[in-house]
Amino acid sequence: MNRSILFHWSIDHYLHALLSALALASAFILLLIVAFLLIEAWPVLSGSHWQAFFTDASWYPLEEQFGLLPMLVASLTIMLGAMLIATPLGLASAIFVTFFASGFLLRSYRLLISLLAGMPSVVLGLWGLTVLVPLIASYQPPGASLLAATVVLALMILPTIALAAAAALAAIPDHLMSAAAALGMRRKTQILNVALPAARLGIWSALLMAMARALGETMVVLMVAGNVVQYPHGLFDPVRALTANIALEMGYAMGDHRAGLFASGLMLTLIVLLLAWLATMITARSSSYE
Repeated sequence: MNRSILFHWSIDHYLHALLSALALASAFILLLIVAFLLIEAWPVLSGSHWQAFFTDASWYPLEEQFGLLPMLVASLTIMLGAMLIATPLGLASAIFVTFFASGFLLRSYRLLISLLAGMPSVVLGLWGLTVLVPLIASYQPPGASLLAATVVLALMILPTIALAAAAALAAIPDHLMSAAAALGMRRKTQILNVALPAARLGIWSALLMAMARALGETMVVLMVAGNVVQYPHGLFDPVRALTANIALEMGYAMGDHRAGLFASGLMLTLIVLLLAWLATMITARSSSYE
């Protein structure tokens, strides 16, 4: 056998082994994190306190009130509201970048989207706290509210949707769009009836990734949501998300209080893992169609 072939085979073999080891290490670290959260949360999960997660409407751990449900509802509401705002804007940006923009405009727009994607969450939170919250407060006090958190979080996840959806649209086979053009379809019809359906699995994967990021965001909701443990009854109500609750109280929590915070972290982790798994399944299904 040629020595060059043997050398390349050896390199490929060692690279495969290295990448496999790194992948297994990543999975093992993730399992360790979940196990750590479970062990730390066990004092409240093993007793009767876990029932209070879904029955108590208040979070007063020193009084044995562990009402996580209002904060879970607030987290999900903020995430869904942000998705309602960011999804059409992100899809419109992806369509614009893929089918309409060119030259200097395309490069400038991609730069702006990349800049927004890399902007630290604390900067967006600072903008929301100093600009958006006073603006909302001038109409309906106190300003720090579900609406403020939803709008700022939508800005955070918009680049995730735009970039991933643009990648899905760019991966559409050229012959589909060429066939649509040959049939005399207008540009709008090509996009709505050919491009978007062909890229739907990639777009759904992008949306699920954006949902996972929105649920895990801490700094923005901590700064602009108001941090009041209550069910949201309107857009202008201050609320507290699970991530913000952990950041606010972990520094001094002890005993069952600390275990309750770890239980809320475990709950969030499992939800995000579910979303990530769904995104992976959709991506795998998309690849099987190619």
